[in-house]
Amino acid sequence: MKIIKVEVFRLPTANSRQNSPIGCRVYTDAGIYGDGEAGMAYGVGGSAAFGMVCDLAELVIGMDPLGTELIWETMYKKTFWGQNGGPVVFSGIAAIDVALWDIKGKYFKVPVYQLLGGKVRSRLRTYASQLQFGWGRVGVSEHLWAVTPEDYAHNVKLAVAEGFDAVKIDFFDRDEQGRPLNFLDTTGFLTPKQLKMVEARMKAARDAAGDEVDIIMENHSFPDAQSAVQLGRALEKYNIFYFEEPNTPTPKTAKFISDKLSMPISHGERVYSRWQYAPYFENMSVQVIQPDLGNCGGITEGKKICDMAYTYDISVQAHVCASPLSTAAALHLECVIPNFVIHEHHQINLEEYNKRLCTVDFQPVNGKFKVPEGPGLGAEISEWALTEGVDMKVTVE
Repeated sequence: MKIIKVEVFRLPTANSRQNSPIGCRVYTDAGIYGDGEAGMAYGVGGSAAFGMVCDLAELVIGMDPLGTELIWETMYKKTFWGQNGGPVVFSGIAAIDVALWDIKGKYFKVPVYQLLGGKVRSRLRTYASQLQFGWGRVGVSEHLWAVTPEDYAHNVKLAVAEGFDAVKIDFFDRDEQGRPLNFLDTTGFLTPKQLKMVEARMKAARDAAGDEVDIIMENHSFPDAQSAVQLGRALEKYNIFYFEEPNTPTPKTAKFISDKLSMPISHGERVYSRWQYAPYFENMSVQVIQPDLGNCGGITEGKKICDMAYTYDISVQAHVCASPLSTAAALHLECVIPNFVIHEHHQINLEEYNKRLCTVDFQPVNGKFKVPEGPGLGAEISEWALTEGVDMKVTVE
């Protein structure tokens, strides 16, 4: 079996180039194809990821798609920029790699998780993610972008009512007038007024959640090490499950923050490959890692990262914020690793524009996810997305 063609496409969702999943479909001469996705679905850089998938596709034409290790090493070492690469390189590698695992599962007529060692668990605990954006579909009454403490409490209650026993919130997303905060507002030493605002929001969320619901505190890497410690010290009394992306990830600053706080620290969606993760493991500066299979090098690399973390007793929660295809890939990996802690269910997964990108609408029940059971990933990019929805497409053969 050989790879004969790769289609690369941009899938617009919210009418924005900065919210457009980059996908690919890899075809073989046996009539089997597989779908993958680059992890740069949002923010700036999707066009670069699109181009990287196109460039990498040229390398894999004619190769055996079942040889995932050889293909991964080829993309990593024959590209010059692959070694010590960043999000663009590893997003490109990831898209093709995930598609190859989809092909491999379809070829052997088994779900991907069987090829990764089989399930350790059948149901995955899941948290409602990014409640500051609301919880529900845009345009319905339940969807409320949080500003006041009462807004935060409202959104927490919506998620808990659906059966979630864990939520994630960025409490420093907007100011008290609802204006977006930026990186200049969250770096350096924070003022007493800023800390008071954040604590009022956290207290409201904790009161609404009760003491049997975990709260993950999101920071989106906007604070620096000093302001992160201020935030952590002010809020750790609210029993934070873990403190996510407290600053721009570096091993030394992560260690500085971890040493000064008593709650677990998490990083990972902006850490790429096992080589970049290694220093965080060695200095024990993180307790939860969040690799995104769409930007850390795919399933091949993601599994290696998780296995490395296991040797240091570090837990894993895959970062997921893209199309439902990325949800499927994450579930397959998370169910086979013993150090899994929880799965991320992002607010974007509730939006109709995102749901229609895939043949399966992945939604948890009572805060738990089942793992896809179809061959391969158990889901594909939808026909609508590939025809009517596609914004740009290139075919490499």
